[in-house]
Amino acid sequence: MNKHPDLGGVSILVLEHDPASLRAIQMELNGIGAAVHPVSGLDGMMTVLNTNPVDVIIASLVDVDEQCIEMVKEHKTRYPDTLFYVLADQEFDSVESTRESVRLVVDDYLKKPLNVARFAGMIESNIGRPDAAGRSLTVIDPLVAKVKPYFLLRSPLMKRTLMHLPQIAASNQAVLITGETGTGKELVARVIHVLSRRSAGPFVPINCGAVPESLIEGELFGHEKGAFTGAIKTRRGKFETAHNGTLFLDEIGDMPLNLQVRLLRVLEEESIYRVGGESPLHINVRVIAASNIDLYNAVQDGLFRDDLYYRLNVLRLNLPPLRERIEDIPLLAVHFLERAFAEMGWQPPYPDLSSETIYLLEKYRWKGNVRELRNIMTRVATLLPENSKRIFPFHILPHLDEGSWTMPAEAEKSDRDGVFIPTGTDLKKVEELLISETLKRTNGNRTKAAALLGISLRNLRRKLNK
Repeated sequence: MNKHPDLGGVSILVLEHDPASLRAIQMELNGIGAAVHPVSGLDGMMTVLNTNPVDVIIASLVDVDEQCIEMVKEHKTRYPDTLFYVLADQEFDSVESTRESVRLVVDDYLKKPLNVARFAGMIESNIGRPDAAGRSLTVIDPLVAKVKPYFLLRSPLMKRTLMHLPQIAASNQAVLITGETGTGKELVARVIHVLSRRSAGPFVPINCGAVPESLIEGELFGHEKGAFTGAIKTRRGKFETAHNGTLFLDEIGDMPLNLQVRLLRVLEEESIYRVGGESPLHINVRVIAASNIDLYNAVQDGLFRDDLYYRLNVLRLNLPPLRERIEDIPLLAVHFLERAFAEMGWQPPYPDLSSETIYLLEKYRWKGNVRELRNIMTRVATLLPENSKRIFPFHILPHLDEGSWTMPAEAEKSDRDGVFIPTGTDLKKVEELLISETLKRTNGNRTKAAALLGISLRNLRRKLNK
């Protein structure tokens, strides 16, 4: 179960000109233990900051001007650990145009209405509470340490997937790696090769789907001089090139059926015939195959030979899609960003990802998996202004497909269907909290809110005007 959010002992200043919104935020933050200082203008903000060393400042975007920023900067000078958040409307589009002075001092941009549970998690993470230790990017697992030069991971699912990787590498058996496009099948194959006793030999990859059917036989087995028109000299194929090493057959499911017969014979006899050749050539090659389609179904459909399938499927690794290993997304995103910044000649420390940006990345479906994440992070780094200190959601959103979210807006609201009311809360405050939450659910529509609450619209108005 998720731990209930707790901001006990955290002092928060909230600047919001809208009384209803200010009251709602104050009640929700009070409900999780925070000491809230609500203000509706800059005079009130100055009074609070002059008398209280607040831990967090939240300001509505429309209230953030140069005077506000100067007060925040002055307070951060005295208390460097102070966090500053700007509350924007439902979408982040309006945030991108905010002044540079704001972007240089803000820790993150948040959407209205404030998701208090997620906000509490951000605060706990940023102020270094023990409960937030799970967000650390440190990798200490022995398996992770072993594959770290090639893999960055911390998700339990990925650890379980790769837990037998050292034993698989030590074997000389064929390996079948399955998974969606972009999950890192070739990278896994390279790790198996590097950790194996064949690491001193060559690693030779070939994409069976990228080579025309008329050419793939020659690519794999080579050809003799004069074997066909244009064969002016003998040419070694991938099997010979991979002698004493590893041959990686990517997208094996795209291999023509007639060639699958020859491949099976090679695996059984450990020898090949070049195209046009009459003498067998002994080869010592370990074959690792990969496919992004279900080969078992391909066998049932007559598109892949069952005997070859069972010959390749000795040791099996099925790589999960990135959307199922959410814990790895921030780790990989930071890695790809830093690599891109380094290639561009930026000097560390590099801009980091805001908490809200990480949240967005974790909710994206990543149809292209790790490859798509790498490409997007490279694009973001390339287009980021040079004076940027942090990467916010509006830096990321233009590069993401709008139809690829694991949690659309309506689903996101579902985690706000309930409201926590601490024991002993005054009944008047309970009523205010329920009204506030219901209005958020209806996006401010009082008629719908009254219907949900089971009271008349006039009664609701009367309660709001008190």
